[in-house]
Amino acid sequence: MRSGLIAQKVGMTRIFTEDGTHVPVTVLKVDTCQVVSTRSVETDGYVAVQLGAGVAKVKNVSKAARANFAKAKVEPKKKLVEFRVSVENLLDVGTELSAAHFIPGQFVDVTATTIGKGFAGGMKRWNFRGLEATHGVSVSHRSHGSTGQRQDPGKVFKGKKMAGHMGDTQVTTQNLKVVSTDADRGLILIKGSVPGHEGTWVLIKDAIKRKLPDGVPFPAGVKASAAAPAAEAPAADAGE
Repeated sequence: MRSGLIAQKVGMTRIFTEDGTHVPVTVLKVDTCQVVSTRSVETDGYVAVQLGAGVAKVKNVSKAARANFAKAKVEPKKKLVEFRVSVENLLDVGTELSAAHFIPGQFVDVTATTIGKGFAGGMKRWNFRGLEATHGVSVSHRSHGSTGQRQDPGKVFKGKKMAGHMGDTQVTTQNLKVVSTDADRGLILIKGSVPGHEGTWVLIKDAIKRKLPDGVPFPAGVKASAAAPAAEAPAADAGE
């Protein structure tokens, strides 16, 4: 089980395949997504990595959080999320992940907060058909009608579909296909729509209902600039 990524929704556009097929895609941007801390079985009882994304002003960060960022030697982050991982896919603190963490053709699960719609009626919220346009119905054409029962049970059951607050809830859309990635610009293009408005934080994970394709980087897709010094170090030692 690999870590996921924190990204921001840029918006939607479309691309054309080689045969001219039009594919609608959602553009997600991965920027400064770093490992802030880790969790282990010995100290926490489970294995996970805490990722941070976005740059936050120091004055907007609590004193305790400032200490954690200073310990990890990373800039204060706007968004912090934990991802459960297997022991072999645990990452070092300070590691920066890139859009190359996912590959084209791979299926992912995307979690985000949906757009808030405010108070909505039964027709908009639950797709009720409403009441008749005539036959004695007046004024209340868009009402949801009766909600209770007879004397027994004599109440409205909890969870009854009625008018109320719509949207602004966390939703996970499964099995979305990654069309392409651009590691240099930190962009991930996903086929179809993704929950949330433009600029919202989005969590991207490997699809739990699909098998991982060949070529997926393990333990993660690390940003090239962060991986370069580690790769050059052995060569320098060998030269000495």
